[in-house]
Amino acid sequence: MPVEKLLIANRGEIAIRIARAAGDLGITSVAIFSSDDHLSLHRQVSDESVGLEGGGVAAYLDIDGIVASAVSSGCDAVHPGYGFLAENADFASALEAEGITFVGPLSEQLALFGDKLSARNLATRLDVPVVAATSGAATLGEVEAFLAEHGAIMVKAVAGGGGRGMRELRQGQDAATIFERCQSEAQSAFGNGDLYAEKLIEAARHIEVQIIGDGSSVAHFGERECTLQRQNQKIIEVAPSPSISTETRQLL
Repeated sequence: MPVEKLLIANRGEIAIRIARAAGDLGITSVAIFSSDDHLSLHRQVSDESVGLEGGGVAAYLDIDGIVASAVSSGCDAVHPGYGFLAENADFASALEAEGITFVGPLSEQLALFGDKLSARNLATRLDVPVVAATSGAATLGEVEAFLAEHGAIMVKAVAGGGGRGMRELRQGQDAATIFERCQSEAQSAFGNGDLYAEKLIEAARHIEVQIIGDGSSVAHFGERECTLQRQNQKIIEVAPSPSISTETRQLL
């Protein structure tokens, strides 16, 4: 069923782009805005707008408030943009319960890939190579045993992403302190302090292939290199990657 009215669950540049694209497609756009964003451009370029309770980032993370805004404004779809609730399975599920289309993956898919251990298990079942790792949420003792076996590892949060809740751990370092820091950061950022460990890949290149699917067809946009990072977060992305061969590019 074609979308007729779209709520944009974001602000700023991405919300403006989505509103303009919706207009080009003949779709009515609805902006949301926090109390301190009432003069923002994304509100002005949309066909309609709905105010949220509160200000700042918290307003754009209010699942109940945004779903209520979509219902009250008669929207049949919600586009999350990026960041905020774009990868939140609970948000997608709440919209699905109201019969509103989430422009993105199904809530089950978001939940699956939001849990790194579940994603690893799926990759293993599909014969996709994965680096050696602990199985399940690991205790400090299991992380220390894994470190003794591999010499250098990455301690990672099971949930979330964005480089949070993960640290390098090498022989001779204080494993307990690093484990506790990762656990605290993961709990604070994602509400889940579970950790696991992977063998550290030295001098790795971070290369991704972006794909898009509509439920029946899938296309790719080639690869991009995201190796230049600070605190495990991307700073610059380069496309195409200057670090791989034509053969590797074709295989990817």
